[in-house]
Amino acid sequence: MESVRTAFRDECARLGEVLRGVDEAQLDRPTDCRPWTVRELLAHVRTGAGRLVDMLAAPAPPRARVDAVGYYGAAKFTPPVDAARIDSGRHEAREIDGPALVADFERAWRAALAAVDAAPPSRVVRTRHGDAMALGEFLRTRVVEVGVHGLDLAAALDRRPWLTPTAARVVADLFTGGRPVPPELGWDRLTLIRKATGRAGLTDGERAAADAAGFRWLSFGG
Repeated sequence: MESVRTAFRDECARLGEVLRGVDEAQLDRPTDCRPWTVRELLAHVRTGAGRLVDMLAAPAPPRARVDAVGYYGAAKFTPPVDAARIDSGRHEAREIDGPALVADFERAWRAALAAVDAAPPSRVVRTRHGDAMALGEFLRTRVVEVGVHGLDLAAALDRRPWLTPTAARVVADLFTGGRPVPPELGWDRLTLIRKATGRAGLTDGERAAADAAGFRWLSFGG
């Protein structure tokens, strides 16, 4: 739990630092997460980062049923669910200026972190999909959301990726199960995450090597 908490804090803080220098024209740039703009993608990230506040205020399910890998199962991201996710991000970004949106993101992730710190590590939460998850496992998915979408935001803003080492470790381990990357691939963690999430091309040979190493391929909606 502590390493995942640290990764969430580090990645959110780094994203907040970057965004404080972004102007309105940059917020309206398109992203590769179509049809979202930077502003709309950030609104989505803000909502995801703060989601634990309400989850921890709700009654706890008796036991966890799904881990972080299961949360990203293909069956969760049906076309209606994906469409609702896209529409929500666009709606939340409407008629809000950049400074207010960045401030909202800061408040959201800090409130989520405070809620995590006030909860017992054994706490179970219920996700928006209705699944019961251990708090630490759901927090792992928040690191994935902020870290991977941070790559999308960096690309849209023409910035070098700012993925923090702590977040990179958490996200990479989700794909590899903590196993080392096969030497023939020669990937660092950033390359692994880009390849595994479709942010960079993956050859048949690379996929075969990753499959042989037991890597997990997750679904992220659109």
